[in-house]
Amino acid sequence: MTTIILRRVRPLGGEPVDIAIEDGLITAIGTGLEGDEVIEGGGCLALPGLVDLHTHLREPGREDAETVRTGSQAAARGGFTCVHAMANTEPVADTAGVVEQVYRLGVEHGFCDVQPIGAVTVGLEGERLAELGAMATSAAGVRVFSDDGKCVSDAVLMRRALEYVKAFDGVIAQHAQEPRLTEGAQMNEGALSGELGLAGWPAVAEEAIIARDVLLAEHVGSRLHVCHLSTRGSVEIVRWAKSRGIDVTAEVTPHHLLLTDELVRSYDPIYKVNPPLRSADDVAAVREGLADGTIDIVATDHAPHPMEDKECEWDVAAFGMLGLETALSIVQQTMVDTGAIGWDRVAEAMSAAPARIGRVERHGRPLAVGEPANIVLYDPSATRVVEPADTASLSRNTPYTGIELPGRVVATLLRGRPTVLDGTLVEQEVSA
Repeated sequence: MTTIILRRVRPLGGEPVDIAIEDGLITAIGTGLEGDEVIEGGGCLALPGLVDLHTHLREPGREDAETVRTGSQAAARGGFTCVHAMANTEPVADTAGVVEQVYRLGVEHGFCDVQPIGAVTVGLEGERLAELGAMATSAAGVRVFSDDGKCVSDAVLMRRALEYVKAFDGVIAQHAQEPRLTEGAQMNEGALSGELGLAGWPAVAEEAIIARDVLLAEHVGSRLHVCHLSTRGSVEIVRWAKSRGIDVTAEVTPHHLLLTDELVRSYDPIYKVNPPLRSADDVAAVREGLADGTIDIVATDHAPHPMEDKECEWDVAAFGMLGLETALSIVQQTMVDTGAIGWDRVAEAMSAAPARIGRVERHGRPLAVGEPANIVLYDPSATRVVEPADTASLSRNTPYTGIELPGRVVATLLRGRPTVLDGTLVEQEVSA
């Protein structure tokens, strides 16, 4: 049995140690450990492998934008060992057959574990529930259900979904967007949208759905997860709900931690995203919410699009931006380097908590003897300038082009098997 040694790494930023790995598990932590293979950590941070609860892999149906293979390669380069693949594929992941296809593609490629998310409603049409039970009992073992990209706006249907998933400890992840309040919306509603002549996406359209849904979750005693929360009011509603003991969790994206709607002045569709980039006050609020635990996790909402869907007029451009390979750097810049949180909170928000919410038991575990060796080595002292061509994704729609970001993922290990070494992908010899 091969023993791998991670030499001189700093778990959660602590003192340098060696970590021994055998048969996919951490077998020893100490100094001067010996093994068959040595990966020099050089004092890098060691964090539990990151878990993303909100990734768009596009396969099946939009392989021109992304595939399970390329998306999971981008995930590995970003330090992720597990991603949850959203259901808005073509065909929609609303049956056991489709979620099993996505799951098996992840196993086949082997760069990270791919956990499918099932649709709440058939075809994301918001008219009748999808095969929630069949997806839950399939080989994919789906526990998270979402119509992301669309809101489950019908209150009766949302209540039924929340009730249904209780049978198998599932969770409904809601894209909070009241559709009538956002018809034709192009950017955050405010003075700037009026100045630019773009239809506004009001904060209340997000907040009204969150307020309704936390009350529904309380009424039926079910789990609710709020996708890509983006406004101060949303933070306050979730904080209130948690104070009442309602079983609600929430996520914020890296881009909502960093970017503001002022960027829309350029009319560059690279900044077109749903929910839209918000005000500087909203950015401050979501940072505060992440720091105090009101917002549980950071999730990328990695949304790849081919060039023709972004290099066009603003009003016809697709919503969304890449996120997997820059997420940890942006969290470092906005939250760690500002002193708002430490690396232990990063591990909680980007690994342990999303794993708990998604019920992926072998991920998000502490760096301890006997635990799965899902590990990312990260150098927070490095810097890099983001170049669209330097991505594993098939798409290039990053909003960070030319921006210098802190930090670099040096290595990613999935159950002790390197998927990234020295920042470079390691081809996997894994079969379904």
